[in-house]
Amino acid sequence: MNRALLLALGTALCAAPIALAGLSADAQTTASQTPFKAPLAADGHPDLSGFWSNATLTPEQRPAKFGDRLVYTPEEVKALENAVVAEVKEGNKPTDPNSGAEGGKEDPKKLRPEFAAAGGDVGGYNRGWLDPGSSVMRVNGQPRTSFLTTANGQPPPRLPTAEPQPGFARGRGGMGSFDNPENRSLGERCIIGFGRNAGPPMLPNGFYNNNYQFMQTKDDFVIEVEMVHDTRVVRLNQPHRTDGVRPWMGDSVGHWEGNTLVVETTNIPQAQAYRGSWKDLTVTERFTRVGKDRVLYQYSLNDPTAWAKPWGGEYEFAPLHGIIYEYACHEGNYALPGMLAGARNQEKEASAKHAAASE
Repeated sequence: MNRALLLALGTALCAAPIALAGLSADAQTTASQTPFKAPLAADGHPDLSGFWSNATLTPEQRPAKFGDRLVYTPEEVKALENAVVAEVKEGNKPTDPNSGAEGGKEDPKKLRPEFAAAGGDVGGYNRGWLDPGSSVMRVNGQPRTSFLTTANGQPPPRLPTAEPQPGFARGRGGMGSFDNPENRSLGERCIIGFGRNAGPPMLPNGFYNNNYQFMQTKDDFVIEVEMVHDTRVVRLNQPHRTDGVRPWMGDSVGHWEGNTLVVETTNIPQAQAYRGSWKDLTVTERFTRVGKDRVLYQYSLNDPTAWAKPWGGEYEFAPLHGIIYEYACHEGNYALPGMLAGARNQEKEASAKHAAASE
């Protein structure tokens, strides 16, 4: 993620999400004794509607040091969550313009690696403008070390016959090419949010605006994504399109299996490839209301040309205290014309030097 991208996307209005806190021991015991009965929506199915967030400290891939361990220890959870409290407190202190840090910002050496790689603090703002999550994600009260539920929490190896992975970030990377807007990433162009907020699968981006609104009727399930104001419409009890068109976020159709909404997505465009897979990729998502403030989200990835068998992960959405507002990306998208204009100036300077050297 580069600094210019964050500048382009940093103009959204968002409400602060409630932390993805786990259940207390008593609450877990009570929950196990008394199964949760989800309220019903107008369509007669469990009500998934509302405003939700998936901001969390838990990564999709498990850090290698945890090996096959699915769950953090209480001590590890405490250390991680206390570290965020300290990070926010330190990061929100007034920056010293004479500190020597570029632009008066926090020293990148003191930041998380992903923040430093993105330019630090969203173009000069302090830590308060970031909302990557403040607690470890739980599933049924278990503090998870990763979303992925493979044995080691890592993606499985690709088949020897699978196409090479260099196309993985195509349409989303954009690094190094400033010839025209189409060469830049989808996020910088305000087409799709950076990361995989919209999905599928839907994943937090690690920075901010990891918020959603779910709406359901008897015919559709609608997911509004705060980041870049993406909206995915899931058609219920309908066949997949067969015209070869690959819309943004793919072609999603759903049906209910008991209390779980199952969504299957095909026709994913190449620009939204997931780990190099798109053409033959099918993503299956399952949404289950498992508590008053919890929606279990499970996803499975199936591409027989890339992996030997389906694989995936899970996490729980937490409620958002507030609503999401329009993400008017282009209203503050100064970075894109700025980068292109800078590239044109560099070309002019290089041309002038070449002409002078030829005289």
